[in-house]
Amino acid sequence: MTFEMVFLPALLVLLCSTFIRSAFGFGDALIAMPLLALLVGFKTGTPVIALVALTIAISILARNWRQVDFRSAWRLIVSSIAGIPVGLYFLKGSYESPMKIILAVVIMGFALFHLARPALMHLKDERLALVFGFVAGVLGGAYNTNGPPIVIYGSLRRWNPESFRATLQGYFLLTNIFIVLGHAFAGLWTKSVLSLYLLSLPLVFLSIWLGGVFHRCIPQGRFDRMIHGLLLLIGLYLLGQTVVG
Repeated sequence: MTFEMVFLPALLVLLCSTFIRSAFGFGDALIAMPLLALLVGFKTGTPVIALVALTIAISILARNWRQVDFRSAWRLIVSSIAGIPVGLYFLKGSYESPMKIILAVVIMGFALFHLARPALMHLKDERLALVFGFVAGVLGGAYNTNGPPIVIYGSLRRWNPESFRATLQGYFLLTNIFIVLGHAFAGLWTKSVLSLYLLSLPLVFLSIWLGGVFHRCIPQGRFDRMIHGLLLLIGLYLLGQTVVG
């Protein structure tokens, strides 16, 4: 398919994924990456999502920056920055099929983690933050999916629910700056990438507002399970399409 043929479906994907991120604080790349990988490929989809994710983080933090707990996040941020070049190496190489399989496994594992709601151990200190952060950086550089390791780490650390969403945005803002710069220096800011990003901005800002309204007004328990069920199906489809195709 030509870029013109997939343009409208790609905008719809960004609209939905931005709403999820604004409502829950994470999940945009988990929704958007597998779908954009199928529509426009990793080398276009990844930098577009990184730019959109940075825009979302700035917008959310403009209203909630006082709730960010950087003392809980700085180790994650530093180790993620160290992992980003590793992810960029795989993104720049000819590894699209293995990358799709890894992305599908990450998405399905994260969805099953939330659907099963396992009883988690409690991390009483931050010694493992560097491990979780580095893995998140690798996934962020390659797929923009640095969220799952950080969300799991936050659950293990029992972060305060009131500041959880804002702290995630503080983490995403700083790490996404490095991811976006990495994509630029790697030559991934093509005409297609910048066109899709700029033309998506009106829908992105609309979705940020709608997601914020949803976050404040609607109980999220049932919808949260629906989203992770959808992620599981998307991951299965991506895995099947890659293996069979």
